[in-house]
Amino acid sequence: MELPELAARWMHALTPTAYIPLSHAEIEQALLDSLRELPGSPESVAYRLVSLHATGPDSLRATIEVLSPAFELPVLARMASAYAQAMRMDAFDQQEEIKVAIVRAKQRVERTLMVSQARFQEVFDSAALGIAITDFTGRCVQANDALAEIVGLESGADVNDRDLRDFYHPEDVAALGASYRKVQEGHVDRFRDQRKLIRVDGEPVWVHLAVSVLRDADGEPTHHVTMVEDISELHLLQRSLDHQLLHDSLTGLSNRQHFISQVERRLDGRPITLYHLGLDAFSVVNNGLGQETGDKLLKIVATRLGRFADEKGAMVARVGGDEFAILVASDTVTSTVEEIQEVLGEPTFVDDHGIALSASIGVVDRPPAFVTAAELMRCANSALRQAKARGKRQWALHDPHDDARRRGKYALAASMPGAWEHGEIEIVYAPVHDLETSEVLGAVARLHWDDLSHNDTMALADSTGLSLPIGRWLLREACAQAARWVAEFGDRAPTLHIALGALQSRDEDLVADVKRALDETGLPAERLRLSLDIASVLAGDDNAVVLHDNGIVTALDGFHGGHDELAVLTEVPVRSVITRAPAPSPDSPLYQAMRALIATVHSFGVRFGVDEVHTHADAEHWRQAGADGVIGLLPALTAAEVTELLATAASPPPAAS
Repeated sequence: MELPELAARWMHALTPTAYIPLSHAEIEQALLDSLRELPGSPESVAYRLVSLHATGPDSLRATIEVLSPAFELPVLARMASAYAQAMRMDAFDQQEEIKVAIVRAKQRVERTLMVSQARFQEVFDSAALGIAITDFTGRCVQANDALAEIVGLESGADVNDRDLRDFYHPEDVAALGASYRKVQEGHVDRFRDQRKLIRVDGEPVWVHLAVSVLRDADGEPTHHVTMVEDISELHLLQRSLDHQLLHDSLTGLSNRQHFISQVERRLDGRPITLYHLGLDAFSVVNNGLGQETGDKLLKIVATRLGRFADEKGAMVARVGGDEFAILVASDTVTSTVEEIQEVLGEPTFVDDHGIALSASIGVVDRPPAFVTAAELMRCANSALRQAKARGKRQWALHDPHDDARRRGKYALAASMPGAWEHGEIEIVYAPVHDLETSEVLGAVARLHWDDLSHNDTMALADSTGLSLPIGRWLLREACAQAARWVAEFGDRAPTLHIALGALQSRDEDLVADVKRALDETGLPAERLRLSLDIASVLAGDDNAVVLHDNGIVTALDGFHGGHDELAVLTEVPVRSVITRAPAPSPDSPLYQAMRALIATVHSFGVRFGVDEVHTHADAEHWRQAGADGVIGLLPALTAAEVTELLATAASPPPAAS
């Protein structure tokens, strides 16, 4: 929602709750300014609301209801806390004026005794805050009905002659007595404090105290004036907000923020172990039985892990959707993992559905003393990802060396979009050789980035979701270059081969992307060969069939020779298959098996190609096994180098002198 619209909604919700002496346009503008400040300074927004006199009983509730969909709870919590503080400060500022009026009334007693007494009494009796005038022994000389209501008595008269200290919590008597003496002795003019009173029925009540002195005509202190504001509801609200900020609303366990703060306290050199749990197949429960059932299951898990943590003297938290964390004093990791699995593996019935529970667990055992809580959580999460990669109900111990290698890979993947934007990723062309004639059949367009191969670069692109846009870029740029070669060299121009990544092979827009690239570049369709990832074809994707129907010759990349892959060759019209495997040496037991596989592929009328063949000896082994072509026998060249090579081959030899 746009800020002006939100400001208008806020204004319409706020104005019925309090009288604000401004026009609607002025109020809306002030609220719009507040919305702009709110993310960075919720406290200033709270003080602005109080300054606008938006202080009605329902003003804060209306504000929270309007803003809660648009702003995070921590921001609103800070604003609510500051709003309460601003309200208290405003009330106390008003009461300061009351106290001044009281003192002045007493000073003018000789001139306007009756009028001053009446004014004082009216203010005293009608004040919303409790007021008590006590002598220096603590005996209450005069109190109003508001104070009597706070401490559970009928009227202010019931408080008179009682020691005000009788209503203080026993733990606060000494501290408050010292503060009263400082005011009496003139060390401070007044003090304010938040304390707990005990009502006559024994119930506690949280109050905000403001204490100053009354002086006689000679300026000598004679009495204490104590103002009491009942803040029990605000205190409960603050505690509730604090709890919500630090605990998960669904399970009641500590949330990630609170857990990390607790972990920081435990990083004091004592050996600890952190377990990061991810529920196996939780998405199956959510999608199959409904989110409500999933929520109930999470509550059951939280209860079981909470009991387990209590028995272990450990800390437990829900740190993600279906992820939990447990921090314990270092013990035997294997036995603790088994105990966790046993706790989760107890029969679980939710809404009459019997659900099997297990978890993948990442473990960081005895981390170094200098590690931070955030780094510890990251390491545990990394170990959890490793455990999930191994299957269900697995656990993995964090390995610093393996983690460093993975982080290097992730850092490289994260920097890939910037490298592409700055032109660091280029397209090179690897020749395709016919094994029987040694002729170059075409050129495969590949990505090259630093020292990374095409396959490594595409794997990194897949991990960041960049493979689709970079694949489209490769297709368009390579087609444009191939079209320029056709225009310049005619039939001697190499046929363009492009190997598509897994995501691009199953992309719904692949056929449209290919046709657009051909139309925009003018490259004839018969000059293009596309290799699709065989896994996408096995998954039922029909891009290979549609491309064939549009005149595009296709191949299947990543061929391994399995039964399902051979069956696909009878259903999908492809020209060739491409594999990546070690060259079959004639004295190898696998040689005959590979020959038989290649012969089977040929029986379907499909050619057999091999990628990443870098030596002539390997190429010869593949030729003897029956393969048709290889890729990688010569180094990949840039477009300019290919153009120069084609131009040199087209030039006639120099005349003999």
